Amino acid sequence: MASNPTSDSTNGTKDSSNGTHNGTQEVAPVSIPRSIGGDQHKVALITGITGQDGSYLTEFLLAKGYEVHGLIRRSSNFNTARLEHIYVDPHNSSKARMKLHYADLSDASSLRRWVDSIMPDEVYNLAAQSHVAVSFEIPDYTADVVGTGALRLLEAVRLAPKTIRYYQAGSSEMFGSTPPPQSESSPFHPRSPYAAAKVAAHWYTVNYREAYDMYACNGILFNHESPRRGENFVTRKITRAVGRIKMGLQTKLFLGNISAARDWGFAGDYVEAMWLMLQQDKPADYVVATEESHTVEEFLQAAFGYAGLDWKDHVVIDKRYFRPAEVDSLRGDSTKARSALKWKPKVGFQDLVKMMVDNDLEIAKKEKVLVDAGYRDPQQQP
Repeated sequence: MASNPTSDSTNGTKDSSNGTHNGTQEVAPVSIPRSIGGDQHKVALITGITGQDGSYLTEFLLAKGYEVHGLIRRSSNFNTARLEHIYVDPHNSSKARMKLHYADLSDASSLRRWVDSIMPDEVYNLAAQSHVAVSFEIPDYTADVVGTGALRLLEAVRLAPKTIRYYQAGSSEMFGSTPPPQSESSPFHPRSPYAAAKVAAHWYTVNYREAYDMYACNGILFNHESPRRGENFVTRKITRAVGRIKMGLQTKLFLGNISAARDWGFAGDYVEAMWLMLQQDKPADYVVATEESHTVEEFLQAAFGYAGLDWKDHVVIDKRYFRPAEVDSLRGDSTKARSALKWKPKVGFQDLVKMMVDNDLEIAKKEKVLVDAGYRDPQQQP
């Protein structure tokens, strides 16, 4: 396993941020040096660095010369796979510009300690229990981490000994049953504990901006996917199944509501919008979206069709995957972001689907080699 995050300075990745290490040492909350090799760098702190968005944002900021710090939760397993390709051992101090630290959005003291120690120029709060369906199963935890966790981090930023620019990751799920297109002025009508918690985090951010004159922005990002998407999210669940079915490792795919429509973009495009929000003269809130909507059924057609398969031969509707309260249609109006930030998506829907299917076909081919050699049980679904 390549990455061993330590509690003072290490490298790794987000999902809601987990990681492990050997030989952790507690560090006194003193300022961490901001220079490597004598050069001054902008410093960013990312929660949720081990997730899809965190990994793409880390790549983006490193390419711009930033020093990047990530907060990760303690876990018995490594979950820094999304950062393996950019990991540099922290002992190689001349090259290690990404560092990981143990903290948790449920632990205000750890947030305050690392904000004061690192003294970042920018903070990106991406960490969350971000699975909508799971939020119905663990609503208390979701509310604490997603909603109150954002409040704890805002307070740490407010009390820091320097001015810090703050980005809060919002979600199109906050609009819920509000008819599309949804813009910054559309009313929120959340339909899940996750969405309700994100609404709370949104208004905490607005409140701190207005009450304390903080530079704090909300990015209301519509669905954004990639090959790094978690496998229990519907888009990745589909493309993962396409690869395994194509390679004979699986025959069926069980899904819930395939009539739901979403505005799907590429996560790698969306992290640029996050950064642009913190480079403006004044803080504001922005919707980030492709302005195109597709149903889950259309995603199925595109993914299975690209692999030469018919989705109807493999997909089974299972009512266990329906949410207690469904969100029927989300399609963003990103006029403000396109005008003020000069941002627009680069990857279209069909290219996004192909990118994800190609990635999961390669994974399935490697899995097939192991299965054929008797090293792995395919554990295929019925």
